[in-house]
Amino acid sequence: MITLCVSIMVLVVGYWLYGNLIERIFGVDENRATPATSRADGVDFVILPPWKIFLIQFLNIAGLGPIFGAVAGAMWGPVAFLWIVLGSLFAGGVHDYFSGMLSIRHGGQSISEVSGYYLGSWVKQFMRGFTVLLMIIVGAVFLLGPAKILAGMTDSISLFGWVMIILGYYILSTILPIDKVIGKLYPVFGMALIFMAVGLFISMFTQGMVVPELSMSSFSNFHYTPDSFPVFPMLFVTIACGAISGFHATQSPLMARCISNEKQGKQVFYGAMVTEGVVALIWAAISMSFFGGVEELNLMMLENGDNTALMVNRISNGALGTIGGLLAILGVVAAPITSGDTSFRSARIIIADFMKADQKSIKNRLLISIPLFVVGYLLTLVNFGVIWRYFAWTNQTLATVVLWTVTVYLMREKKNFWLALIPSTFMTAVVVSYILLAPEGFSLPVDVSIFIGIFTSLVLMVLVMVRSKSLKLVEKLN
Repeated sequence: MITLCVSIMVLVVGYWLYGNLIERIFGVDENRATPATSRADGVDFVILPPWKIFLIQFLNIAGLGPIFGAVAGAMWGPVAFLWIVLGSLFAGGVHDYFSGMLSIRHGGQSISEVSGYYLGSWVKQFMRGFTVLLMIIVGAVFLLGPAKILAGMTDSISLFGWVMIILGYYILSTILPIDKVIGKLYPVFGMALIFMAVGLFISMFTQGMVVPELSMSSFSNFHYTPDSFPVFPMLFVTIACGAISGFHATQSPLMARCISNEKQGKQVFYGAMVTEGVVALIWAAISMSFFGGVEELNLMMLENGDNTALMVNRISNGALGTIGGLLAILGVVAAPITSGDTSFRSARIIIADFMKADQKSIKNRLLISIPLFVVGYLLTLVNFGVIWRYFAWTNQTLATVVLWTVTVYLMREKKNFWLALIPSTFMTAVVVSYILLAPEGFSLPVDVSIFIGIFTSLVLMVLVMVRSKSLKLVEKLN
């Protein structure tokens, strides 16, 4: 338990120390008008209380991520603790804070527009299509998944019936003003996820579970197929939302439109990421201990076809009893639904941004949203087995693009760009290595994949730095 407790303490201290540093580097202006006031429309640009914005942001970026990702990531052993802590503070926190704050500085625009502003028009066009497609896929999968679970729990309503019910909720939460549905339900579900994590943490103490410690002897790969699943890059893609996730950048603009003071950004964006990291740490720890150890967890996953949802259900019921069962339902049903509805809402906003379509009129919102829901429903009829395997990689690829956006922004502003350049370079190596190595990619040998990934990231790093120096030279000549 020492490693777990120290990891949580590092995250808490890191929130104050590193959070203050990036806030100072960004240069918040408490007197600057935010989009929530300058562009107030009563629909998307609505001022909300800071505590409510934090809980909504937390649930927006969390969903199933810090639960399912952490359980699967625990298969690699205690090294997962290290990635969650370092990833949350130095990669995910930077990614989330700057994606949210840059959205505020750019009038609440979506990440595709912000990225295009700093990386060029071709990146803008790519990001527009890429993020909308990603949001529809997430929305569709998180429509069908919970519907299947609910259909299995009830005899009176069919799978199609649950799909229609959830789709009806999605339509309301996407079309209605953000304070009407999301603003009322999300804080409740956000608190429930936090209470669930706290309950599991206490349960590990009261039930005497032995959580593996991170040491030189345990600093190795415990995965049941270590040759096919090396720590680098597989762990860094498996644990995404608990460390860094591109999906977060699509959600941050939603809350960037509700913040009334730039000073709230650290709490909302960086704070929600750190909180998610704490939740991921707890789930990783109990996954390594509940079944008797990391090897036993791997055995359970192997015997059950890597069914993470089943592991979550067993842990919740075993550690928390009846309450755990209810919270497990929240985790596998409510959490994905709350990720699905904001995915569709984000898709609407992204399209509205590049079409410059005013969203005050419900007619305009419907004109954009209806086609999204039609496509989303049609995708539920398709076998998602292959498509969804690519989601983890595309999610981290999006995070990498956003980190490079932040890097270029900091270079332009002549600020300390290393805090973004280092995680940008690292994540580039991760996503390139992964797609070359993974079965759904090119299935190249491990050594070759990692070498190409690292080489590509270093070349890109050098090119960006050379570009930065050339821009400074031009400025001096002028």
